Amino acid sequence: MVATGQPLAAQAGLSILQEGGNAVDAAIATAIALTVVEPTANGIGGDNFALVWADGELHGLNASGAAPAGLSLGVLPDGRMPVHGWLPVTVPGAVRGWADLHGRFGRLPFARLFGPAIHYARHGYPLSPVAARNWARAIGIYRSLNLPELQEWFGVFAPAGFTPRPGAVWASEGHATTLERIAASGGADFYEGQLAERIGRHAEATGGVIRAADLAAHRSEWVAPISATYRGHEVWEIPPNGQGITALMALGVLDGLDLPDERDTARGLHLQIEAIKLAFADAHAHVADTRHSDVPVERLLSAAHFTQLRDRIGGEALDPQTRAPSTGGTVYLAAADGDGMMVSLIQSNYMGFGSGVVIPGTGIGLHNRGHNFNLEDGHPNVLKPGKRPYHTIIPGFLTRDGGPVGPFGVMGGFMQPQGHVQVILNTLRYGMNPQEALDAPRWQWLTGRNVEVEHGLGAHLSRELGRLGHRVNVQLEAGSFGRGQIIWRDPQTGVLVGGSEPRTDGLVAAY
Repeated sequence: MVATGQPLAAQAGLSILQEGGNAVDAAIATAIALTVVEPTANGIGGDNFALVWADGELHGLNASGAAPAGLSLGVLPDGRMPVHGWLPVTVPGAVRGWADLHGRFGRLPFARLFGPAIHYARHGYPLSPVAARNWARAIGIYRSLNLPELQEWFGVFAPAGFTPRPGAVWASEGHATTLERIAASGGADFYEGQLAERIGRHAEATGGVIRAADLAAHRSEWVAPISATYRGHEVWEIPPNGQGITALMALGVLDGLDLPDERDTARGLHLQIEAIKLAFADAHAHVADTRHSDVPVERLLSAAHFTQLRDRIGGEALDPQTRAPSTGGTVYLAAADGDGMMVSLIQSNYMGFGSGVVIPGTGIGLHNRGHNFNLEDGHPNVLKPGKRPYHTIIPGFLTRDGGPVGPFGVMGGFMQPQGHVQVILNTLRYGMNPQEALDAPRWQWLTGRNVEVEHGLGAHLSRELGRLGHRVNVQLEAGSFGRGQIIWRDPQTGVLVGGSEPRTDGLVAAY
């Protein structure tokens, strides 16, 4: 089974399983295809993270990149990090992530996993509805910016005669050729070959600070996943620099609270919102690259800390006095095979197409992850060369009694830990199957006492939350509440049960 937010990508992964590949092969093929069929949220020039259940244990891969050697506080204009252009570009880690996942767990030849993506890049594919809408939005944003660095982006993603609407066909020969070079070299060309040199030369010629040497120095990191217990299950996340610890802290707090038996009540939502606020305040204060900063993971996930946070929750909404989360653009996928291997993988260019910088002739759009560095000297997440930023993308995994239940995720910037909490509550507290857990209306804490809720929660609940001190805004569109996928495996029968996000173009593909 493969579940992701774009049908062609899900079927690309499924075809790999049908050829005898395992879940890691399928996940990689799906991720590569997503760079072509959903470039509105990820690309070759982004990052990824993965959790892999294999050989009776859970393995974690952090494939996020660091700030280039030439990127420091001193080069920022007016001491601020822009959203678009060259300055927020950090080293892309996705390609090496694919190669490292395959090198440790893959079964089919690495180059075979690129076949569907290369086909769609070269011959074109029809845009799905949500991708088309996000594509059109990005064109409007980039036109308003009028940055010289974005010229190549328009040539690749908004060529003459192309209008992003559902069913419109898009292709990119540069993207196809780049994927062929990556496939043939096992990913090495992107970091040490011609592609790396082209990235470095283009940056040097147009005002960027990333160089080929920064790409050559990049390595993924295998990490020990971190967890918290909720209702007899273990919820797993990648450790910092990812923000998955936010979801774990909130669930640890909620595990000691008596939530109402009915899912949609003002009291239950109030407790959830307050827990996530307090968890975010801790995350924004501490989450950083553990190679450069001491992040107190053990303390933050301790029973004593959960009790301290729990004691701060009262009957009225609090202002956690932490910075406002921002939006994002990400893809998530889950995959499972018949031998028990399961994969949770997330990949992103951030904020839609990322920085807007595209390397000429390659289709490589670079991400803007550097925007999530803190610029306050002395902060654990302060910008420094060679340091990875606070990262929003988080794959999740659920186990019970040492055995796998399965992968899950909800992408969407700082909505992600909030989505993880709600999906786990829907599953373990309210007994929903994967599709019900994803279909259910969501809420999202924004900043201070400000909360957004989907209209499905109803006007009555919104009024009740308002009486508890929350400033509630009811959203009629689903765009800001994340997009998730789930695969659970029945421990008795081995049958896979999947769910795919109704707020996007997703698909659960199985055989």
